[in-house]
Amino acid sequence: MEKTLVILKPNAVQRELVGDLISRFEKRGLKITALKMMTISNETATKHYSEHRDKSFFSELIGFICSGPSVILQLESDDAVHIVRTMTGNTDPAYAAPGTIRGDYATSPGHNMIHASDSVDAAIREIEMFFSKEEIQDYRLAVRPWL
Repeated sequence: MEKTLVILKPNAVQRELVGDLISRFEKRGLKITALKMMTISNETATKHYSEHRDKSFFSELIGFICSGPSVILQLESDDAVHIVRTMTGNTDPAYAAPGTIRGDYATSPGHNMIHASDSVDAAIREIEMFFSKEEIQDYRLAVRPWL
């Protein structure tokens, strides 16, 4: 099974959308194998978004992701990275399709509700950044054969 990382950003928490957003993943058939709420530190955020370090929006991105609690999830399914990226929609909500998380809930690229790993390699790196092995649960969903 493929794993991916999702961050429900501080505006998802402040707008009380966490339950609705997690429900979308569960209804799709993704298994939650790790979940926690935390305020991401500046150090972790800088490491997490290091590929954007030289971009004009980097400081705003770091300030936003560190501005309050986020909910971090590890999700698992066949093709999890692609499925979750498709569900989240375009990073610019103006171009995100209706029915996607950003298309339904976000209005600005800087506050686009959610982060989802963009590749299997990124997912592995990001999961290790946010979860210890002890925080990840390995269990069997009885419904799995029906998905």
